[in-house]
Amino acid sequence: MLICDLQWMRCPQCRAPLRWLGRTAGSPAQTVGSGPVACDGCASRWSARDGRPALYRDDQIQGTDRLMRLFYDWVPQLHDPAVRYLLPIWQLEGSESAMRAGYIRRMELSALQPSACGEPLRILEVSIGTGVNVELVHAALPAGIPLEYWGLDLATGMLRICGRRLRRRGIDDVRLVQGDAHALPFADQSFDRVFHVGGIGGFHDPGKAMAEMARVARPDTPVVVVDEQLDPTRSHGWWPRLWFDLVTFYDKDPHAPREHVPADASEVIDEQVGRFYYCLTFRTPALV
Repeated sequence: MLICDLQWMRCPQCRAPLRWLGRTAGSPAQTVGSGPVACDGCASRWSARDGRPALYRDDQIQGTDRLMRLFYDWVPQLHDPAVRYLLPIWQLEGSESAMRAGYIRRMELSALQPSACGEPLRILEVSIGTGVNVELVHAALPAGIPLEYWGLDLATGMLRICGRRLRRRGIDDVRLVQGDAHALPFADQSFDRVFHVGGIGGFHDPGKAMAEMARVARPDTPVVVVDEQLDPTRSHGWWPRLWFDLVTFYDKDPHAPREHVPADASEVIDEQVGRFYYCLTFRTPALV
């Protein structure tokens, strides 16, 4: 992450601009290393480790958020194999790639156009996890569009695995941030696309998280949210129901949180992209 990238970031406490006070690392010298990040508004101090800002307060992580962070810090290396190899067995059908293709389509990436002033497009993935979506997004973008891919996650373990994946594949346009989805550390209307996959059912306040996603999305932008829901349009045997209940042990009522879509959103679409997964899409208000 470059120091100039802080222009898109805000204090999660008061949303004032942030300023880098620490050492630089790597080349060029404008690269964030490890050290403090200061808020110009409320004078809060945050930190960065190995080029990754940590913009959250541990004492504000509540309920299931704390439980799921512990889980993903403990076994982050098991997440991707479980999805890839066990999901078809659990669901008795489908594949990971088909499920992911369903929500990538809803992001409308093919409609993106290069900025007239040459500024890169910005995409935010809330709960980036191990970074499995990064290459899918790159592949779906029109050729020749400069991109800044921002990934936020609360779990240190997930971010560590994600960083390794990106380095191994030579992907260098991703900025990783450790933060809370309920208080996104970004300026209003900063991103051309915003999406989240696989965690909102464990958030203590899904409505607040969705409001935050809408806040940082640019006007007339699709916001895409994906998580577990047993397909309500079909019948299910004991095997899928058993595994679904085990996978969603942290959620008393796993469902598409349509009731939490911001009131001023439009074009709300709630669809299944697999037996176990919904895809909820809404569009932020256009400029008048």
